[in-house]
Amino acid sequence: MELGKKQMLTVVKVVDFGVYLGDDREKVLLPKKQVPAGIEPGDPIEVFLYKDSSDRLIATVNEPKLTLGESAILKVVQVGKFGAFLDWGLEKDLFLPFKEQTYKVKPGDECLVGLYIDKSQRLCATMKVYEYLTSDSPYQKDDQVEGIVYEVSDNFGAFVAVDGKYSALVPKREAPKSLRPGMKIHARVTEVKPDGKLNLSVREKAFIQMDKDALLVLARLEEKGGVLPFNDKADAEVIRAEFDLSKNAFKRAVGHLYKERKIEIRKDSIVLK
Repeated sequence: MELGKKQMLTVVKVVDFGVYLGDDREKVLLPKKQVPAGIEPGDPIEVFLYKDSSDRLIATVNEPKLTLGESAILKVVQVGKFGAFLDWGLEKDLFLPFKEQTYKVKPGDECLVGLYIDKSQRLCATMKVYEYLTSDSPYQKDDQVEGIVYEVSDNFGAFVAVDGKYSALVPKREAPKSLRPGMKIHARVTEVKPDGKLNLSVREKAFIQMDKDALLVLARLEEKGGVLPFNDKADAEVIRAEFDLSKNAFKRAVGHLYKERKIEIRKDSIVLK
């Protein structure tokens, strides 16, 4: 019998409070309210095994939202003294210890977690999900996808779980400063790497995005009285701090505005015409 997994077991005994499943060596109870009508000894039944509030192994025919080694996005039901409790489709909520949280969660939040067995042989959730994600997604370059950010790295960018289960990254050069763990995003696949992992962008293709970026630069110019104190040769960090754009995106937007004769590019500034 495997804790945390769905499996086919055989009915070995019928009692007033349910049926026992298994064999002569090991048995587990399926409570009466979960027993399908007409079940008899010798019948097979697919169940999921977890532990009840008394830490006893118990079977259920209910469908859990994740099984051992998988990841899924679950809602926080409550937060207690030692961690949070998540709704995973079963009668007993799933425990998420504080030490397994990568950021603080509160009731009503939705968070990405994996399922593991702790040292006490209990099923628990963890927000440290990198090893739980797979790289066999069906997506190709330029596909539009939905995902949730689970980690942000100063060196690499924003790590994302596409559909809550596929490994992806918004590279640092493409990652807006606004991305935070727990944030759900809509993105475009820019590359499927040889190992199957995805590179993403939350921006449109350059020729589409350019108009949006140009409008952003125009709006900022108007806010600043028609003058930016730097031009398109400014340091990349200055541009990102001011616009949350890469230097290349900023240069494309400025070039677009210059061609439309809406701005003047000077030695140390950009001026609205």
